[in-house]
Amino acid sequence: MATRIIVGLTVIAAIVQGLWPGIVPENILPLAIVVLGLVYGVMCLDAEDATAYLAVAIAVGGAAATDVLGNIHFIGGFLDAILDQISVALFGGVVSVLAIRTWNRVMPSSDGD
Repeated sequence: MATRIIVGLTVIAAIVQGLWPGIVPENILPLAIVVLGLVYGVMCLDAEDATAYLAVAIAVGGAAATDVLGNIHFIGGFLDAILDQISVALFGGVVSVLAIRTWNRVMPSSDGD
């Protein structure tokens, strides 16, 4: 249930930030998108087996960086702005995977390794 809430809030925030970038004062919405991505990465991903998530994050980030949806007439720019914000959330999850994997490597495990 928490996963659905996090994903739903992220999508709503990405749509609002993508379509109306200045509507929320103090630029709180981009921060919220990153925090939601970080929380999703900590709560919902297995940091030791996050290959599929990392591949999706790279693919979405690449599509957002190249403005691929901008080629669709009339609505492409809006879709691309939303995709940019979704990629920000996905990259937040990537950072949490990095932090958890680093923590697991640095701290001694309970089984004596």
